[in-house]
Amino acid sequence: MSLRSKSEGNDMAENSMTRRGMVLPFTPLSLAFHHVNYYVDMPAEMKKTGIEETRLQLLRDVSGAFRPGVLTALVGVSGAGKTTLMDVLAGRKTGGYIEGSISISGYPKNQSTFARVSGYCEQNDIHSPHVTVYESIVYSAWLRLSPDVNKETRKMFVEEVMELIELNPLRDALVGLPGVDGLSTEQRKRLTIAVELVANPSIIFMDEPTSGLDARAAAIVMRTVRNTVDTGRTVVCTIHQPSIDIFEAFDELLLMKRGGQVIYGGPLGHHSRLLIEYFQAVPGVPEIKEGYNPATWMLEVSTPAMEAQLNVDFAEIYANSDLYRRSEELIKELSTPAPGSHDLYFPTEYAQSFLSQCKACFWKQHLSYWRHPQYNAIRFFMTTIIGVIFGVIFWDKGQQIFLSSHVHLSVETRDERSMYSAVMFLGGTNTSAVQSVVAVERTVFYREKAAGMYSPLPYAFAQEIPIWWRWYYWASPVAWTIYGLMTSQVGNRNDPVEVPGFPNISVKEYLDRFLGFKYDFLGAVAGRTSAGRSYSVLSLLTASSTSTSKGGEGSLADLVESY
Repeated sequence: MSLRSKSEGNDMAENSMTRRGMVLPFTPLSLAFHHVNYYVDMPAEMKKTGIEETRLQLLRDVSGAFRPGVLTALVGVSGAGKTTLMDVLAGRKTGGYIEGSISISGYPKNQSTFARVSGYCEQNDIHSPHVTVYESIVYSAWLRLSPDVNKETRKMFVEEVMELIELNPLRDALVGLPGVDGLSTEQRKRLTIAVELVANPSIIFMDEPTSGLDARAAAIVMRTVRNTVDTGRTVVCTIHQPSIDIFEAFDELLLMKRGGQVIYGGPLGHHSRLLIEYFQAVPGVPEIKEGYNPATWMLEVSTPAMEAQLNVDFAEIYANSDLYRRSEELIKELSTPAPGSHDLYFPTEYAQSFLSQCKACFWKQHLSYWRHPQYNAIRFFMTTIIGVIFGVIFWDKGQQIFLSSHVHLSVETRDERSMYSAVMFLGGTNTSAVQSVVAVERTVFYREKAAGMYSPLPYAFAQEIPIWWRWYYWASPVAWTIYGLMTSQVGNRNDPVEVPGFPNISVKEYLDRFLGFKYDFLGAVAGRTSAGRSYSVLSLLTASSTSTSKGGEGSLADLVESY
């Protein structure tokens, strides 16, 4: 087996697309990188040991190429830099210093446009736990596909991706929390692949997709990965210690040793024949045993201890090999734009408009909160209990008038103290209860933001509306609760209030002028508060039933399909 040329790779990609019949077309793209070096600032702990260098080099003169329709394995021992290399190529490294050239189908890589044509499957499968599998995929498609894609085509593409990744039996299952409930580890990894694939990327990076899986689950995930490659996309996977079956699924290999150097880059061959022939040609390298795992064998014979024993440097051997020269020729070919081609260009940074981003983030947060029965049960329970406690504490206090010359002991002040304590205590309790929900969604936000799904501003709008949107304040049930508390207790009193810089005014006039609380409006406030509570209970019951209903009727998916 020899290295396939760029044109052969593109032909294979086109044939794969025709064979798979993908609804949405995409442009197969290659990725070539040449003499890539990556540095970080020297850690303070290492400087204390006497090291004088100011930078620590993690990647050393790394070169290679990834092509459409070819599944490439990025392998190395812990500390070899395989994940670091993939993060550098994917643009996930925001710190440090990068040297070298990275090109996409012959054009210099631009991260703002590259994020629109690439996907990144992280090792930790991070998803919102209270949405279904189908809703997770639809949500990603809504934010990452072009607005030119109509809802019928988008729905067909989502269904096609679910069939390709074999997720149809799980479409209505809640994702859940890892290790607690919901999907298994293998199912989560397939969902991670589907969430990225539904963005219709040309290049997909996968960070150890089989880690933490048994042999059967790993085989299912790799079959999914292979199906993705067969659509004609460029797929790169980091693998730590693959089994024989998993290793045989790959077409090409980029092997790295500790220190961030490449020691093999090229095709594997049938049953890893080309890889075995390459290393066995090195004098002193022991032959592989019959039936032994080639992946395990290559890692064993390329260790620093084996290099010291054989007095060789595998990085130097690779740099002087014919395999390296053929790789350089391929990199040069893929770094040159094809005649008639053009560079990637998108008129906007994000696929969807600001308004669409706000809609998507708002409705996802809506489901995330209202499908959390523990969180909502605690809120309703604590509100009831606190109401009973404060009702008992301040029972009949309004009728007890103590004779005192101090104004602050008046009944109005005691009522205000009770209301202040109730509101602050209830607010603090609800704030504590929501922290667990926010902690989970925060990690999801980091992943979605890195994927270029939306800007931080729409996400923040979905959590908290700015103060200048006064109408939203009056849409909050808490605002009406405070309104009702204040006006019902002291809103009809005409006792004078001393306000610095103003003449004495009555309590009723003070509430009206400075807070906008009108006693005559108390009936409407009571009705609004009761309606809000009724809606909250109804929403909780509806969300609970929706999460188990077929097709997620009334769910985020239905809303998305309406746009």
